[in-house]
Amino acid sequence: MSRADTVRFRYNQAILVAALVAFIGALPLATARWWLLWVLLIPLAVGVWAWRAGTDADARELRLRALVGQRRVPWTRVAELATDPRGRAVARLDDGETLVLPAVRAADLPRLISATGQELPESAA
Repeated sequence: MSRADTVRFRYNQAILVAALVAFIGALPLATARWWLLWVLLIPLAVGVWAWRAGTDADARELRLRALVGQRRVPWTRVAELATDPRGRAVARLDDGETLVLPAVRAADLPRLISATGQELPESAA
């Protein structure tokens, strides 16, 4: 699959901007004493997470990305796409496991389903 066929869901990029501001704001504290340098790791980790975390979907699989690592789930293992009470999209797998899809909201489900190459029935749209 090409990158054009992949649908990407990411968190709001304002989180990345906030992490950058927090990093700059933490510089005076972190440089005051050498043992406070670890303080810079917190906004750095939040920034990397905001840039990287999310869900990618194409006709073959779902790819759930986190701060470190990713999980690939072929569509053949997905039994159902649904929402939880908080409005997040979840995928129920054929073995009963439930996966929360990072950065995918209930309103994004039609776009997620279209990434599989399938169409929603008119009554569901």
